[in-house]
Amino acid sequence: MFGGRLQTALLVAGYFVYLLVGAAVFQALERTAEKQEKMAAAQMKEAFLQNFTQLTVAEMEQFMKNLIEAIQNGVYPVGNESQFEESNWDFSNSFFFAGTVVSTIGYGTLHPKTAGGQIFCVFFALFGIPLNIVFLHRVGKMLSLLCKKLGKFLYEKGMRKKKIKFLTLLFFLATGILVFLCLPSVFFQITEGWSYSEGIYFAFITLSTIGFGDYVVGKQSDRKYFSYYRVLVAIWILFGLAWIALLFNLLTTVLEDTEKIIVKDLQIGKVSKDNVGSQQRRCWPVQFIPEEEPLPPRAGGDAMKMESLTADSERTKNEKKVFSNSKTIAITSREFNSSLENC
Repeated sequence: MFGGRLQTALLVAGYFVYLLVGAAVFQALERTAEKQEKMAAAQMKEAFLQNFTQLTVAEMEQFMKNLIEAIQNGVYPVGNESQFEESNWDFSNSFFFAGTVVSTIGYGTLHPKTAGGQIFCVFFALFGIPLNIVFLHRVGKMLSLLCKKLGKFLYEKGMRKKKIKFLTLLFFLATGILVFLCLPSVFFQITEGWSYSEGIYFAFITLSTIGFGDYVVGKQSDRKYFSYYRVLVAIWILFGLAWIALLFNLLTTVLEDTEKIIVKDLQIGKVSKDNVGSQQRRCWPVQFIPEEEPLPPRAGGDAMKMESLTADSERTKNEKKVFSNSKTIAITSREFNSSLENC
């Protein structure tokens, strides 16, 4: 028991240390390049404001292309210079990005742009994704253990097993929906200004690792977020992934069991029909029982056996005929000799 707890503690500590190291490396590799991009975006915006009345169509199209490229790189040239100084690669955002990498969510709104950051991201994901799977598996075991303890407690109270199974399943679903979907949606509604339905939508799309990227936390420039806001969201994502993975496994098991029950019912129905037919056949009078047609001889060994049996019967008949003829001839010849002697 103590060894299992120690192993779990080491796994959790190692997992979060891995994310912290990854966040620090991403921050070091990407923050300088991001500053350069923001300075270029600010200069582009200033030049546009000074000369927008004199821009040609080609210059306007080029400005729009540069603006779209800056937004795709996570640079939003809005507001004053103080907003340009806010980094997308501070430690909170870097930790959030590291969590989305190992969890394979991949919103796409923040990504490394330097060669070093991209290469590091490849190796970070190569080892981080298996580590994340092991971590989620261990957290899932802990959640299952809680359900088992609840079931054992109810069993000691004298409750039936079927009712215990139903109540533990209900507890698992209700607690998970409340902790990982309903309450976070209220939190996002307050912090991000989304509607409650948008919060539910974001929570499920995130925890199911679909990750469209249409809703991402901490990206609105007109809102003030508290420190380590995205770190807290990243921790919610990591534990929520374990719960929803168990939920998907449970739904898969339910569907497979339902399929087995349907197939079993179909087989039982077919067998019962055959039994009814055989019982009706046994209850019929003998004269109403149709004669069974003889099966045609099968090709191969059965046909050769039938041919050999037919040939043997024909040979036996011929031998009997020859024997009777020879016997007749012998009797006739003996009578002929006796007649000669009388003469």
